[in-house]
Amino acid sequence: MDKIRFATVWLAGCSGCHMSFLDLDEWLFDLAEKVDVVFSPVGCDIKEYPENVDVCLVEGAVANEENLELLYQVRKRTKLLISFGDCAVTANVPAMRNMLGSTEPVLKRCYLELSDIGAQLPHEPGIVPELLERVRPIHELVDIDIFLPGCPPSADRIKSAIAPLLEGKMPVMEGREMIKFG
Repeated sequence: MDKIRFATVWLAGCSGCHMSFLDLDEWLFDLAEKVDVVFSPVGCDIKEYPENVDVCLVEGAVANEENLELLYQVRKRTKLLISFGDCAVTANVPAMRNMLGSTEPVLKRCYLELSDIGAQLPHEPGIVPELLERVRPIHELVDIDIFLPGCPPSADRIKSAIAPLLEGKMPVMEGREMIKFG
């Protein structure tokens, strides 16, 4: 059987889901025998999301133009997309800025009011991605195949979701151990 082309992506979030993924410990060796990691912030140093990815875990919400562009590219180039963790599933903590109504109060608070020196709003197109007006969960923007909640999802939950995929089966996403938030 050919190896699965496997990727992980980190959008607006804390990296906790990727840290939980690394908590798979020794099982990562078993996983490595069955997958080629073709894109990941923790598994390789590839900068461009590749074509023909079989499975991708997407951590984080969509908060800026760069996140949005990458998510669209990931969906277009990936067969099975997993919304990985509460930020991806609900927008969670990154979406707390939505309560401020728009990007302007967020930027003013961060870069002007809380600045020690050199207070100025960032504007470097191509370097500093523009914030979106609202932080959004990924399912509001693209179709999702599997929702894997948790903040972060435990290593056991991640393994239970990925292991069946390695055998060409879909995981059973029901019951507290697989779909509990938080």
